[in-house]
Formats: sequence, structure tokens, C-alpha cells
Amino acid sequence: MTGKDTPVHPADLAWFKSSYSDTSEPSDCVEVAGTPATVHIRDSKRPDGPRLAVDSLTWTMFVAGTLAE
Repeated sequence: MTGKDTPVHPADLAWFKSSYSDTSEPSDCVEVAGTPATVHIRDSKRPDGPRLAVDSLTWTMFVAGTLAE
């Protein structure tokens, strides 16, 4: 986390998942929520469980890396 973001409760975030997610098992997904400086990541099977937060640049690099595969 960068320190530029105010800590937020997961319930206050707008979580979404990929349109490529399997709709027959809607809980088997990774969900993400963005704030101006941070991207939050969680497992849809455990929405109240642990979450990962990375800065926006790190998320952008991660997505670019997966698209390059």
C-alpha cells in the first residue's frame, strides 16, 4: 500500500469481477475494487476474508504482464 490512500472497509468499495468469469459458479472469482491510489483484490468465495492491496502502477504492470503471456 502506498500510504496515499485512506484505509477503507471492503464493504465501502465497489467490487467487480471479469466478464470472462464463469457464470455457472459465480463465487469462483477474483474480485477487484479501485481507489485513486490502490487496487484491492479479494477471493469472491471469502468476501470478508483477507484481501490484497497494491498500488495502481503495480496492478497495471500485473495486467500488462498477463496480457503478454
